[in-house]
Amino acid sequence: MRPLTERDVRTSFVNCSKGEATRLDLPRGFADQPWDDLDFLGWRDPGAPERAYLVAERGGPLVGVALRVTSGGSRGFTSRSMCSLCLTTHTSGGVALMTARRTGEAGRQGNSVGQYLCADLACSLYTRRKKEAPGAGVVDETLTLEEKVARVRANLHSFLDKVLG
Repeated sequence: MRPLTERDVRTSFVNCSKGEATRLDLPRGFADQPWDDLDFLGWRDPGAPERAYLVAERGGPLVGVALRVTSGGSRGFTSRSMCSLCLTTHTSGGVALMTARRTGEAGRQGNSVGQYLCADLACSLYTRRKKEAPGAGVVDETLTLEEKVARVRANLHSFLDKVLG
Protein backbone atom coordinates (compact mmCIF):
# COMPACT_ATOMS: atom_id res chain seq x y z
CA MET A 1 0.00 0.00 0.00
CA ARG A 2 1.27 3.47 -0.76
CA PRO A 3 1.85 5.79 2.22
CA LEU A 4 -1.27 7.81 3.01
CA THR A 5 -1.74 11.31 4.31
CA GLU A 6 -4.26 12.35 6.91
CA ARG A 7 -6.24 14.08 4.15
CA ASP A 8 -6.23 10.88 2.04
CA VAL A 9 -7.72 8.94 4.93
CA ARG A 10 -10.35 11.49 5.95
CA THR A 11 -11.65 12.01 2.39
CA SER A 12 -11.83 8.28 1.58
CA PHE A 13 -14.80 7.31 3.76
CA VAL A 14 -17.89 6.18 1.88
CA ASN A 15 -20.27 5.16 4.66
CA CYS A 16 -20.11 8.00 7.17
CA SER A 17 -20.61 11.74 7.10
CA LYS A 18 -17.82 14.22 6.39
CA GLY A 19 -18.16 15.41 9.98
CA GLU A 20 -17.64 11.89 11.33
CA ALA A 21 -14.61 11.43 9.07
CA THR A 22 -13.17 14.75 10.27
CA ARG A 23 -13.62 13.84 13.94
CA LEU A 24 -12.28 10.27 13.85
CA ASP A 25 -8.99 9.53 15.59
CA LEU A 26 -6.23 8.30 13.30
CA PRO A 27 -4.23 5.29 14.47
CA ARG A 28 -1.37 5.83 16.88
CA GLY A 29 1.90 6.07 15.00
CA PHE A 30 0.05 6.87 11.76
CA ALA A 31 3.14 8.21 9.99
CA ASP A 32 5.19 5.17 11.00
CA GLN A 33 2.92 2.47 9.54
CA PRO A 34 4.69 -0.38 7.69
CA TRP A 35 3.12 0.75 4.40
CA ASP A 36 5.02 -1.75 2.22
CA ASP A 37 3.53 -4.63 4.24
CA LEU A 38 -0.07 -3.37 4.30
CA ASP A 39 -2.89 -4.39 1.98
CA PHE A 40 -5.14 -1.95 3.85
CA LEU A 41 -4.90 0.42 6.79
CA GLY A 42 -7.09 -0.80 9.61
CA TRP A 43 -7.37 0.36 13.22
CA ARG A 44 -9.60 0.45 16.26
CA ASP A 45 -10.50 3.84 17.69
CA PRO A 46 -8.56 4.13 20.97
CA GLY A 47 -11.20 6.47 22.42
CA ALA A 48 -14.17 4.31 21.39
CA PRO A 49 -13.27 0.61 21.21
CA GLU A 50 -16.57 -0.27 19.53
CA ARG A 51 -15.47 1.71 16.46
CA ALA A 52 -12.96 0.63 13.85
CA TYR A 53 -11.88 1.91 10.46
CA LEU A 54 -10.50 0.37 7.30
CA VAL A 55 -8.99 2.21 4.31
CA ALA A 56 -8.00 0.33 1.16
CA GLU A 57 -6.91 0.99 -2.39
CA ARG A 58 -9.52 -0.41 -4.73
CA GLY A 59 -8.65 -0.03 -8.37
CA GLY A 60 -7.10 3.39 -7.83
CA PRO A 61 -9.31 5.44 -5.51
CA LEU A 62 -9.16 4.89 -1.77
CA VAL A 63 -12.21 3.44 -0.06
CA GLY A 64 -12.63 4.09 3.66
CA VAL A 65 -15.19 2.20 5.69
CA ALA A 66 -16.34 2.95 9.23
CA LEU A 67 -17.01 -0.24 11.19
CA ARG A 68 -18.85 -1.11 14.39
CA VAL A 69 -17.32 -3.84 16.50
CA THR A 70 -19.80 -6.20 18.09
CA SER A 71 -18.91 -6.95 21.67
CA GLY A 72 -19.31 -10.65 22.19
CA GLY A 73 -18.83 -12.72 25.28
CA SER A 74 -15.28 -13.74 26.06
CA ARG A 75 -14.47 -17.19 24.80
CA GLY A 76 -12.16 -19.68 26.45
CA PHE A 77 -8.48 -19.89 25.62
CA THR A 78 -8.95 -23.21 23.81
CA SER A 79 -11.72 -21.87 21.61
CA ARG A 80 -10.54 -20.64 18.21
CA SER A 81 -12.02 -18.26 15.65
CA MET A 82 -10.88 -17.47 12.11
CA CYS A 83 -10.67 -14.13 10.33
CA SER A 84 -12.58 -14.15 7.05
CA LEU A 85 -9.99 -11.94 5.30
CA CYS A 86 -6.65 -13.51 6.12
CA LEU A 87 -7.82 -16.88 7.50
CA THR A 88 -5.69 -16.46 10.63
CA THR A 89 -6.98 -18.40 13.62
CA HIS A 90 -7.08 -16.65 16.97
CA THR A 91 -7.90 -17.61 20.52
CA SER A 92 -9.65 -15.62 23.20
CA GLY A 93 -11.28 -12.70 21.35
CA GLY A 94 -8.71 -12.26 18.58
CA VAL A 95 -11.53 -12.20 16.02
CA ALA A 96 -14.52 -9.85 16.19
CA LEU A 97 -17.69 -9.39 14.18
CA MET A 98 -17.41 -5.99 12.50
CA THR A 99 -20.30 -4.42 10.67
CA ALA A 100 -20.29 -1.62 8.12
CA ARG A 101 -23.28 0.47 7.11
CA ARG A 102 -23.90 0.04 3.39
CA THR A 103 -23.64 3.06 1.11
CA GLY A 104 -26.53 4.79 -0.63
CA GLU A 105 -30.21 4.16 -0.04
CA ALA A 106 -29.57 0.75 1.55
CA GLY A 107 -27.41 2.38 4.22
CA ARG A 108 -29.95 5.12 4.85
CA GLN A 109 -32.50 2.37 5.50
CA GLY A 110 -30.18 0.86 8.11
CA ASN A 111 -28.75 -2.04 6.09
CA SER A 112 -25.28 -3.21 7.00
CA VAL A 113 -22.78 -5.91 6.12
CA GLY A 114 -20.88 -7.94 8.72
CA GLN A 115 -17.64 -9.87 8.56
CA TYR A 116 -15.48 -11.67 11.13
CA LEU A 117 -12.11 -9.88 11.11
CA CYS A 118 -8.93 -9.90 13.16
CA ALA A 119 -9.83 -7.74 16.16
CA ASP A 120 -6.70 -5.61 15.67
CA LEU A 121 -7.16 -5.43 11.86
CA ALA A 122 -3.54 -6.55 11.35
CA CYS A 123 -4.46 -9.11 8.66
CA SER A 124 -1.68 -7.96 6.34
CA LEU A 125 0.95 -8.50 9.03
CA TYR A 126 -0.39 -11.93 9.99
CA THR A 127 -0.38 -12.99 6.34
CA ARG A 128 3.26 -11.92 5.93
CA ARG A 129 4.22 -13.44 9.31
CA LYS A 130 5.36 -10.03 10.56
CA LYS A 131 3.02 -10.56 13.53
CA GLU A 132 1.97 -13.78 15.28
CA ALA A 133 -1.51 -14.38 16.63
CA PRO A 134 -1.23 -15.12 20.37
CA GLY A 135 -2.00 -18.73 21.20
CA ALA A 136 -2.79 -19.66 17.62
CA GLY A 137 -0.99 -22.30 15.66
CA VAL A 138 0.19 -21.66 12.14
CA VAL A 139 -1.90 -23.43 9.54
CA ASP A 140 0.23 -25.31 7.04
CA GLU A 141 -0.62 -24.16 3.51
CA THR A 142 0.89 -24.83 0.12
CA LEU A 143 0.16 -21.31 -1.11
CA THR A 144 3.03 -18.92 -1.75
CA LEU A 145 3.15 -15.58 0.05
CA GLU A 146 2.01 -13.84 -3.16
CA GLU A 147 -1.01 -16.16 -3.37
CA LYS A 148 -1.90 -15.53 0.28
CA VAL A 149 -1.66 -11.76 -0.26
CA ALA A 150 -3.86 -12.08 -3.37
CA ARG A 151 -6.42 -14.05 -1.30
CA VAL A 152 -6.51 -11.34 1.40
CA ARG A 153 -7.03 -8.67 -1.26
CA ALA A 154 -9.75 -10.69 -3.02
CA ASN A 155 -11.57 -11.26 0.30
CA LEU A 156 -11.21 -7.57 1.17
CA HIS A 157 -12.54 -6.43 -2.23
CA SER A 158 -15.49 -8.82 -1.88
CA PHE A 159 -16.33 -7.24 1.49
CA LEU A 160 -15.96 -3.71 0.08
CA ASP A 161 -18.21 -4.64 -2.88
CA LYS A 162 -20.95 -5.65 -0.42
CA VAL A 163 -20.58 -2.35 1.47
CA LEU A 164 -20.69 -0.33 -1.75
CA GLY A 165 -23.73 -2.26 -2.98
